[in-house]
Amino acid sequence: MEFTRTTEQSSKYEHLEKMSVQELLSNINQEDKTVPLAVEKALPQIENLVTEIVSKMKLGGRLFYIGAGTSGRIGILDASECPPTFGVPFDLVIGIIAGGDTAIRKAVENAEDNPTQAWIDLKAFDVNENDVVIGIAASGTTPYVIGGLQACNENNITTGSLSCNAGSPLSLTAKFPIEVIVGPEFVTGSSRMKAGTVQKLVLNMISTATMIQLGKVKGNKMVDMQLSNSKLVDRGVKMIMGEIPVSYEKASELLKKHGSVRKAVDNFIGQ
Repeated sequence: MEFTRTTEQSSKYEHLEKMSVQELLSNINQEDKTVPLAVEKALPQIENLVTEIVSKMKLGGRLFYIGAGTSGRIGILDASECPPTFGVPFDLVIGIIAGGDTAIRKAVENAEDNPTQAWIDLKAFDVNENDVVIGIAASGTTPYVIGGLQACNENNITTGSLSCNAGSPLSLTAKFPIEVIVGPEFVTGSSRMKAGTVQKLVLNMISTATMIQLGKVKGNKMVDMQLSNSKLVDRGVKMIMGEIPVSYEKASELLKKHGSVRKAVDNFIGQ
């Protein structure tokens, strides 16, 4: 298959600067509507990767996201939200961005062009054969990401990828590639738009489905969430009340004592 960077092709819209605010918003919205339909076509690929991640995590493995620029930031965002949402250790899902933490807020020149740095960054976490490393790159051509996956393959570490071009070098490198093809961006080449939305949606799916498979959700509730603010404490209390016949005050007391909804309910039932 010949490789074409549809993410870099010219926008279907011309003379954006002449559009009214209403026209701009409407046209951006029209493009955004195509994203979930494109994700739907990739569900079998996503399923294959999630199944592998769950298998590896049951062996004690971890999940890594590596990316540059927008892709790296979205990986870090998803990874950082797993501990408060699912009560897992901060080092179970790890996001790594080319250029290091400085690049989260400010672009680091040429960071994405280094094909050997990702492996160095991964080795700092003692990456091993139980882990899964997902390379994220809208273009599917980022040297930092491709080089990282190549090194993982050489070291028998499971690799996945997420890109928005068909048949990219990144997809050909990963053992479990995911390709979500959304076509040209509203602003030509601005992959923070549809491609970035794709990445957020797919990483939501990957981490959420994985955590549910690992038993981190009960019914439809985040029973292991971290109680980091009053809103979440109140939610936790009401979740306990929904599981066992206790008053708000008693549920609050149980939650404070045991530290999580799951432990509070399990201890009450086990009495």
